[in-house]
Amino acid sequence: MVHYRALMEESAAELATAIGVRVKHERQQRRWTLDQLAEGTGVSRRMLVNIEQGAANPSVGTLLRISGALGVGLPDLVEPPRSKRMKVTRRGEGTVLWTGAHGGRGVLVAVTTPPNVVELWDWTLEAGDRHVSEPHTAGTRKLVQVHLGTISISSGEETITLNDRDALSFPGDVAHTYVNAGPHAARFSLTVFDPGVGSATRTERVDA
Repeated sequence: MVHYRALMEESAAELATAIGVRVKHERQQRRWTLDQLAEGTGVSRRMLVNIEQGAANPSVGTLLRISGALGVGLPDLVEPPRSKRMKVTRRGEGTVLWTGAHGGRGVLVAVTTPPNVVELWDWTLEAGDRHVSEPHTAGTRKLVQVHLGTISISSGEETITLNDRDALSFPGDVAHTYVNAGPHAARFSLTVFDPGVGSATRTERVDA
């Protein structure tokens, strides 16, 4: 158990460093100051400094705000640029971007390139786990299919319960919540369509 925890801590540290390097690179490419990025994201300057130094493990919500301001898409912050047309993610090689209080995980396993980004996630919610997702950019859509157990997804005033092999399509540009209120672990695939990443209209919204 100690060895496993050490590996997880090492992996988290490597991811934090990689994210920091990428955020700083993208910011400097645009000749933005930290204050400008902070204004465009709503993330404090102190937090941005910690992220760029690899000293913080930002939440998915924070990464979404940063990626939105930079116009690069969430996957570009957690992976180095790729030149190959085909990219294989082997079992266990995905990027863990969320961990639940009871042991659940949100793992990014495959992505496409901008401007219309599609993300494929492998999610596990342990019994009692709950994940609240902030609104994504306008036009974002999500697809979910449950492979094991039962989850509930709430969006606005509507809540849908999904069982094994059930699927759901819903807008991702409003706040939504994933909950496993059952006694057993639940596992599901999540696909996110994020249109127009890095487009001129998106940049204008950031500058406004």
